[in-house]
Amino acid sequence: MNDRHAVTVQICNRKGLHARASAAFVRTVEQFDADIAVSFDGQTVGGGSIMALLTMAAGPGSEIEISATGPEAGDAIAALKVLVETGFGEDTEGRCQPGKATI
Repeated sequence: MNDRHAVTVQICNRKGLHARASAAFVRTVEQFDADIAVSFDGQTVGGGSIMALLTMAAGPGSEIEISATGPEAGDAIAALKVLVETGFGEDTEGRCQPGKATI
């Protein structure tokens, strides 16, 4: 099934979508058979590129939309939502708000 799945999540780690966080995001994307896009501030980039994610300059508190299509789109969105909302494994200092899943 190739339905589009999407979620809006808040970047809640201290340094935002920096190199280490972007690398963790890409590693997660690579686990799924899905095409992932990330949108922020009017810009949309492929979720499989560390450099593209870095160009977004999404800092702490920013809300990004993650969208996916493909056979494992729903699973990919669920995993990426958890990754972002848990601060990419970094300290969040209680900054996160729950995401709003949309289909």
